[in-house]
Amino acid sequence: MPSTYGVIDLFAGPGGLGEGFAALEVDLHHPFRIGISVEKEASAHRTLTLRAFLREYRERHGILPEEYIAFHAGEREEPDWEQVDAEAWLHACSEARKLELGTEQAAQEIDLAIDLIRLAYAETILIGGPPCQAYSLVGRARSKGKKDYVPEQDERHFLFREYIRVLDRLRPAIFVMENVKGMLSAMVKDQRVFEMLLGDLASLGHEGKALYELRAISLEGDQIKLKAARNPRDFIVRAENFGVPQKRHRVIIVGIRSDLAACAVGASITLPSPRGARVEQAIGGLASLRSGISPQKFDGTEAWSKTVLKAAEFLAKLASQEGDSDLETALEEAAARMDEQAATARTSRILPAEYGKSNDPLMQWLENDELRALAQHQTRGHMQSDLARYLFVSAFGRAHGRSPKASEFPSELAPDHENWASGKFADRFRVQLDNEPATTVTSHISKDGHYFIHPDPAQCRSLTVREAARLQTFPDDYLFLGNRTQQYVQVGNAVPPYLAFQIARLLHAALEASSVAADP
Repeated sequence: MPSTYGVIDLFAGPGGLGEGFAALEVDLHHPFRIGISVEKEASAHRTLTLRAFLREYRERHGILPEEYIAFHAGEREEPDWEQVDAEAWLHACSEARKLELGTEQAAQEIDLAIDLIRLAYAETILIGGPPCQAYSLVGRARSKGKKDYVPEQDERHFLFREYIRVLDRLRPAIFVMENVKGMLSAMVKDQRVFEMLLGDLASLGHEGKALYELRAISLEGDQIKLKAARNPRDFIVRAENFGVPQKRHRVIIVGIRSDLAACAVGASITLPSPRGARVEQAIGGLASLRSGISPQKFDGTEAWSKTVLKAAEFLAKLASQEGDSDLETALEEAAARMDEQAATARTSRILPAEYGKSNDPLMQWLENDELRALAQHQTRGHMQSDLARYLFVSAFGRAHGRSPKASEFPSELAPDHENWASGKFADRFRVQLDNEPATTVTSHISKDGHYFIHPDPAQCRSLTVREAARLQTFPDDYLFLGNRTQQYVQVGNAVPPYLAFQIARLLHAALEASSVAADP
């Protein structure tokens, strides 16, 4: 009988890391079953709970519920999921917990769940990533600007210790801890946070022997392996090398319990997708949309068309004067397509052509032929001055294969910012390029679209929630609940599920190797 491993997912967000583990199927069997996932933010917890319900429903019935497909397609309001399947909903509510880690209440509930999961499964897995804001370079820069900010009093620096408390109680076969690169250089009281983490992990051992052996995820050719880390940077995983259409670099630490480590060392899997997944590959087939104009009272197809065509004509003349014929051509081509697409809407639910029929592993991961529509593909509004900047940046990207720096903007497009010419915000406006992986999708996408401009100048806009979700490799049947700002935050804070899926495959191979070695 194939082994099944109970999974505890801490700091789960909308469930990206857990999704990759839960999605793994080997010989019609799902080896990883989430026993409990924990998230404190309300909208992310709603998303997490709905996804847990859908997994359980599919486990019971083999398909998604029709009520969900209709809700996803915008054909009805959100149903009462308990009425759809009471047992599946009860399971989901037990799995997805809205708790603030580090509190006594959370500790009590998690400890009880651990006891139950240990009874249900012979072996367990612990996954998750403590909040990264205090570790990230941007987060640290913002914190320095806060009056009376004291790093050692920022509880976010030490939430990894709650993860370790759970690790010590659970003693799983394997753990996975994910965080931003900034964790490697973050300092508190002249001590590196990463060194504190390693010290805490080492303290779990006894009689001078560590309970866990730490491994880094390594890619050698098309083989994904676990290896001993020679220095902290070996723990950095570059998502674009694992079939994710995004340059997302994160610290991922794998710990294998010492009694299993020797047998698991040779485990490897083959990369399912070629390196170099691109933006166009992930979002190029989605329906073209126009941006909106903010304030909303000025919005409308005619007003938008007039605004962007006027900007295209003006910018093309400037490009001609500067002798930049490639940029001039890109702007003229965009203007011509805007004329052809004058009735383009701001939202679309139309599925791409040949949806669900691709042989590409990434597209097979993203698409689900049970769906009747595409959800959360709707643009937001931008100020008229920003529309001109978006048009310039996206056309520049088409012409020159890169995003322009602030110094390359026409003076007429310079925003009224004190630091615009200082070099500190040289890439404040950034286009995503068709033929490259996207830059890191972060929660900042919820504030404005300046770093996430769509590569098509004729659309002149920032990315939709669905486009951002696809770049993060969330399947199309994944709905993010809450308002649009909350949806963007959930997407930006998540672990790419397709990357998590590769990690799950690798760890399953390691566990199977250990299991075979343990058999008499």
